[in-house]
Amino acid sequence: MNDVVFRSGAAAEQVMAQYRQVLDQWPVPKSEIYVPTREGPTFVVACGQEDAAPVVLLHGSQANSAAWMPDVTLWSTKFRLFAVDMIGEAGLSPRVRPDLAGDTHALWLDDVLRGLNIQTAGVVGTSLGGWLALDYASSRPSAVQALGLICPAGIGRQKNFLLKAVPFLLLGSWGKRRIREMVFGPAPEELPTDVRPMADLMETVGRAIKPRVVKIPQLTDEQLRRLNMPILTIIGGRDVLLDSQDTRVRLGRDAPHAEICFIDDGYHFLPNQSHRVMEFLEQHVQPA
Repeated sequence: MNDVVFRSGAAAEQVMAQYRQVLDQWPVPKSEIYVPTREGPTFVVACGQEDAAPVVLLHGSQANSAAWMPDVTLWSTKFRLFAVDMIGEAGLSPRVRPDLAGDTHALWLDDVLRGLNIQTAGVVGTSLGGWLALDYASSRPSAVQALGLICPAGIGRQKNFLLKAVPFLLLGSWGKRRIREMVFGPAPEELPTDVRPMADLMETVGRAIKPRVVKIPQLTDEQLRRLNMPILTIIGGRDVLLDSQDTRVRLGRDAPHAEICFIDDGYHFLPNQSHRVMEFLEQHVQPA
């Protein structure tokens, strides 16, 4: 049976080995948990005081829970964090990619939260993880105390970035670097030492994974109107994957209580948002 996530078995092994090495450098004490679910054992990294208010972290596509390492040192001072490896991505959860439409992912996340003994939590999601957070909040509003979204899919129009990227794929390493800069912004001349292992892992993932080429479901106007929990949405004006202006307009119209942070020169990757998200979580997430 072909691997639906990775290009080859050898590529998968390389990513998993490197991911394990990065997890060993998690900046605060942690527990690693495999939660039984209907899709198979789901991998979760937990950290922070066990009796603190729970916050569930949902990473984006072509990523895993290592994406949260720059944030967990701050957030874990006040919250019990649960970083979930999404199914069908470059983590330690099952390599299955059920259709994003329908309730499959919500039912899977039901199993995850039940296995972690979480009745209600704050949820923070980025990119595809933002869609997952929105999808879950829409169908399970009582389970989500507050919703923190960073460049979320599922609201604004999804752009056809593939058409723009194809010509650059013909230009070798320079073209691939240019594509990466369009998505993530210009790379710094030198990465901080503590960020380098995670950046190297993401480079390996980019070469090893089969990208999702799918239309991500958008919440309807009515679904957005029913999102009554506090919402923080951080979006970038230069996002080449998602129409951030459309996201801002739809939220302003259908979820006017949502706090929107629009970063004009921001790309799809928005670093250094830890403090902004922390302030939001401190206001709105309480122990169950």
